[in-house]
Amino acid sequence: MAPLRHYTDILLLFILLLISGVVFLRRRNGLPINWPFLGMTPEILLNIHRIHNFATDFLKLSNGTFLLKGPKFANIDMLFTSDPANIHYMLSKNFPNYPKGPDFRRIFDILGNGIFNSDHELWELHRKTTTMSLFKHPNFHTILETTIKNKIDKGLLPVLDHYPETDLQEIFQRFTFDAICAFTDAEEALLLRHFLPEKVWKLQKRFGLGKEKKLSEAWKAFDEFIYMCLSQKEKEDEKSAGLLTSLKSGFSGQIGTSCDSKQFLRDVILNLMLAGRDTTSTTLSWFFYLLAKNPSVENKIRKEIQNKTGGRNWKTLTIKDFEGLIYLHGGLCEALRLYPPVALEHKAPTKADVLPTGHVVDKETRIILSFYSMGRMEGLWGDDCMEFKPERWFSKGVNGIGIKHEPSYKFPAFHAGPRTCLGKEMGMVQMKMVAAAIVCNYRVELVEGHMVCPSDSIILQMKYGLKVRVVPITTINQSG
Repeated sequence: MAPLRHYTDILLLFILLLISGVVFLRRRNGLPINWPFLGMTPEILLNIHRIHNFATDFLKLSNGTFLLKGPKFANIDMLFTSDPANIHYMLSKNFPNYPKGPDFRRIFDILGNGIFNSDHELWELHRKTTTMSLFKHPNFHTILETTIKNKIDKGLLPVLDHYPETDLQEIFQRFTFDAICAFTDAEEALLLRHFLPEKVWKLQKRFGLGKEKKLSEAWKAFDEFIYMCLSQKEKEDEKSAGLLTSLKSGFSGQIGTSCDSKQFLRDVILNLMLAGRDTTSTTLSWFFYLLAKNPSVENKIRKEIQNKTGGRNWKTLTIKDFEGLIYLHGGLCEALRLYPPVALEHKAPTKADVLPTGHVVDKETRIILSFYSMGRMEGLWGDDCMEFKPERWFSKGVNGIGIKHEPSYKFPAFHAGPRTCLGKEMGMVQMKMVAAAIVCNYRVELVEGHMVCPSDSIILQMKYGLKVRVVPITTINQSG
């Protein structure tokens, strides 16, 4: 027994020395520890509640690209990158080799055959048909401007008048789409799928456990809402020239849509809803959070709008007028830089390749593009990258100050390359209208003690909402 105990003591001592050595190395270089058999799973679990900042931490320490190792048995190693050269290469230069891929489709199965889940011919069909049916519809811009102004005037502003202390994030989510929690539940489950072995989350899905249960409930809610809208549309005059009719006609009979036409249209609509709802509501939430933290910027934007309107009501501004609001544009771009709605993107190469940073990848490599981390890199945006500075987006020319345009592989808030967001301009117009209406009528103040931080979600919402007080400008002027 004595020799056995002696060997046990030696083994325990060896394990303690090994752990001490690894912890020392971790403290020295700051990178996650790669444990035998477990990989970096312990640190992933410890940081899952702050996964976007965790990724930013190790990417800053590894020149923008890092292999996050999972357990040996799970096959969930992920190559994280925020390097603009890699981003440009995968999203533009060698775009055909980096489709969404089968892993993406399995994780985002709720999106069906929609544009976000599609590759190759089906993706090209989506892009072409959506552009022609929606964005080039003869009444699109008129419908857009009229609808947004009506929702602001008859919905948003009366709510803010009635509830001076409110959750502004929830208000924006209701403004862009009136089904509240279903999106949030779905997005949190989809992020977790990236870090769990596929067999684990599929088992949870089968037995209705954890976040997979909420995802299934959200799926059902989406289906019920969309199919109800489609049924109502079928009862209307088929000759109506609305956007939904145009979209339905555009996809009708197209090659690649041979599955159930109603289900395919459901996939198309859900993808468009997800895109429109999250870009606007998430960006507006972070924009007003940053304004509340920087009241001098809020005052400059208000003054810029007043100068543009000449003292008239904000509703007199046209889409063309909003293009000239430089400070407002810069403020929204700063919110998109620091808090991009889509915080990360999943890629899988179809064949072996070497990235510009020298990292070798193959069809088994899971690549995560961290857009959140890109906006926080000193090497890209300077030592003041964590500051909210709308002036960062100003360019000086012969005609005065204009808007500075950054390459999409440095500022991928609306993606980059062939998959650049189709609704980019529409989204910016909607956000500018909402922002102008609120800034002209209220001063936004954070509720004291309210914690604001990113959620653990594929979409960068605020975990605890945005509790604010909205103080009418008329009240401030009278008291001043």
